[in-house]
Amino acid sequence: MDTILPVLIAVIVGSAFLIFILTVKSVSSRKKNKNVSKAVRQKNRTSTVRECTKKLTHDPHNINALQQLADLYFDEQDWEKAFPLYDSLYELSLVHSEVDIQKDALREGICALKVNKLDEAEKGLLSAHKLLPNDFETNFYLGEFLYQRKDYDKAIACLHKAHAIRPDVTDVNRPLGFSYYKSQHYKESLSYLRHVLDESPEDKETLFALASAMEEAGYGDKALKIFVHLRPDPDFGAQSCLAAGLIHERLKQFQQAVQDYEIGLKLENIPPDLQTMLRYRLANSYIAVNNISKGLYYLKQIQNTTPNYKDVGTLVQRYQELNSNSNLQTYLMSGTSDFVALCRKFVEAYYPNATVKIEDISVATESIEILCSVESSRWEDTELFRFYRNTGAIGELYVRDFHAKLRDIKCDRGFCVTAGIYTEEAHKYVEGRPIDLIEKTMLVSVLKKIDMLS
Repeated sequence: MDTILPVLIAVIVGSAFLIFILTVKSVSSRKKNKNVSKAVRQKNRTSTVRECTKKLTHDPHNINALQQLADLYFDEQDWEKAFPLYDSLYELSLVHSEVDIQKDALREGICALKVNKLDEAEKGLLSAHKLLPNDFETNFYLGEFLYQRKDYDKAIACLHKAHAIRPDVTDVNRPLGFSYYKSQHYKESLSYLRHVLDESPEDKETLFALASAMEEAGYGDKALKIFVHLRPDPDFGAQSCLAAGLIHERLKQFQQAVQDYEIGLKLENIPPDLQTMLRYRLANSYIAVNNISKGLYYLKQIQNTTPNYKDVGTLVQRYQELNSNSNLQTYLMSGTSDFVALCRKFVEAYYPNATVKIEDISVATESIEILCSVESSRWEDTELFRFYRNTGAIGELYVRDFHAKLRDIKCDRGFCVTAGIYTEEAHKYVEGRPIDLIEKTMLVSVLKKIDMLS
């Protein structure tokens, strides 16, 4: 037993060594055969190119030489060299029946599409489609061509047909999804764009398109998550910041919108028009959270680069005044409680030498009303103040309504106050009636008195 064990070990070791040697030789042999095969193919290719070129030098219409050389370059995906050869074969097919017009028309179209010769691609692909209407490649590449031409509806028809012929080929998903997306068929695009991302999760263009399609299709919460994820991206980050900010604005989440737009403006190489749009939305978001000085900062940046952009000039003028007059800012932009408190002070400041007693305050959607009694050393009245927060023009109908209210409550006098103006018809209506129309200039004057009193 003691002598058998060493012999057995020696046999096993020897066998393992022999197997190792044979494996190394086998691998070496395969590599050698592979290198030989590659060298043979290269030699054959060089020989084919040389012989075909020689034939074409003597006869540019040599069908066999054109076909061989075109197919060789096509298989190597050398579209630049293959295209003129297939183009020649396509033209020669009119007089040479031996030309495989179905194959060569299709390949001419494919090569032209690959090198961005769209007119030539159209010629070849449409000819191939007439000859092979139910062929996968014909429908796929014609769909690709139509997509590049922005003829999205026709592209969808071709790509759908290609997908039906070969549902296993995933290359159809991207052009089909983008054709739906760019033709504003957002819901239809979603499944195809998702399939693209299943295979290529790092495809940021498709991810951005998916988020945009989701938002348009009514899935804003899911879209927002993707836009937020894309914010740092160097290519789609700025657009994603804008999209996320707009969603946050619609949700009245202005502080989050500010963050979105600020991230977007920190990115590099932003197109000027997109940069201006981000600044505009950021300014409006800052104003929405009552940070007027910051809003003005970005509005003035836009004025310096794009002076006539939207209503920037009007906004700068308006908010510069608000920024310098805190009471006017409160009047136009504060919450209801602060607005009511300011209006009470306005009524008191309007009669500095009289005793004012507030009887009632009513808050409506468009305005607030303050009923008060005013007593001075020489007279006593019951008066109604109505305050409008808008900055536009108040028309006659509003003043008529106010006058009717005065009659109903048997009020001695009324004051209609606005941060805007009254129309000419409104001014004519109050002539001879116990109503004073207080426009922005007078409003600001009284608000300044409140500043002085406080």
